Amino acid sequence: MAPLDWGLGHATRDILIIRALMAKGYEVIIGSESTQASLLHTEFPSLQILPLPGYQVQYSKTQWGFLFTILFQIPRIYRVIKAEHRWLAKVIEEHRINLVISDNRFGLHAKKIPCIFITHQLTVKAPFNWLENLMQKVNYHFINQFNACWVPDVAGEENVAGVLSHPVILPKPTVHYIGLLARFQRQEAIKKYDYCILLSGPEPQRTLLEEKILAGIAAIDGKIVLVRGKPGSKEVLTVPENVTVNNHLPTHELQRAILQSDYIVCRGGYTSLMELLSLQKKMLLIPTPGQTEQEYLAKRLMDLHICFSVTQHRLNCAEHFAMVKKYPYQLPKFSIFKEEMITTLLGN
Repeated sequence: MAPLDWGLGHATRDILIIRALMAKGYEVIIGSESTQASLLHTEFPSLQILPLPGYQVQYSKTQWGFLFTILFQIPRIYRVIKAEHRWLAKVIEEHRINLVISDNRFGLHAKKIPCIFITHQLTVKAPFNWLENLMQKVNYHFINQFNACWVPDVAGEENVAGVLSHPVILPKPTVHYIGLLARFQRQEAIKKYDYCILLSGPEPQRTLLEEKILAGIAAIDGKIVLVRGKPGSKEVLTVPENVTVNNHLPTHELQRAILQSDYIVCRGGYTSLMELLSLQKKMLLIPTPGQTEQEYLAKRLMDLHICFSVTQHRLNCAEHFAMVKKYPYQLPKFSIFKEEMITTLLGN
């Protein structure tokens, strides 16, 4: 099992898959590094984690610089994909692997054994049509190397990701819509916070949003819990008395903080959306500037009145945190991935 290293979302959503595999008696080995490895080690301290270098994509500080920053990194990303393909061949032999599950890592496929690709992004959004068409071809070129594709969304029109997960033409491997990958379970909780702020995603944008929120946090009325998304960090922030700060929270504590909060403030990352929609929480989304996937999801869900959204550039903490209390949310119930589904998905 190996998650992509763009933020923590791929690692956190894979927790459910790993739990399901372990419940069915599979011996799981994880391929990861850095904060993703740290998070998964916290959740599964008994599992072996093999060092697997990530794509280490760097984001721009500006919205319009995002595209060019990504394009500039494509040659290096391609080299990493080739390297992880060679890495997998060695790991299969050394550890006698008989199944590979890759969460958005293009190079983790092999002809000898079944290889499954997890993605919610069958359509890759881009600011220009020609670029979107090109990226779509590249995306399917890699996905078509796998035996099956698991899409963490709901089949049919009432889905979360829209065209991202429901393209006009599907890739060649068998596509399974497996429901939302959500670690949390909906349950009653005594209110403790007005807002739960969840920071996540690649740098420098994670820090830029954090700085903007910290600059305006004193003007926010109510109790706040801030989860910084920095596993392993021991940094201490100076904040007002109504704010509780956690560098990171393990799954059960994060679930409790979310359930104890009226409103959730976060990026438009798909993993966060899956988990929060499963709990039917009211959200203020602040998509990463220039990240077309998050911008598309935020607009789509706001059009459906499922969430409220504002750009990072326009964010005014006092104004927009107050606006979410008046927004007419309409929160549907979506199908959730269950552990027992793993048997059917693997054909056992």
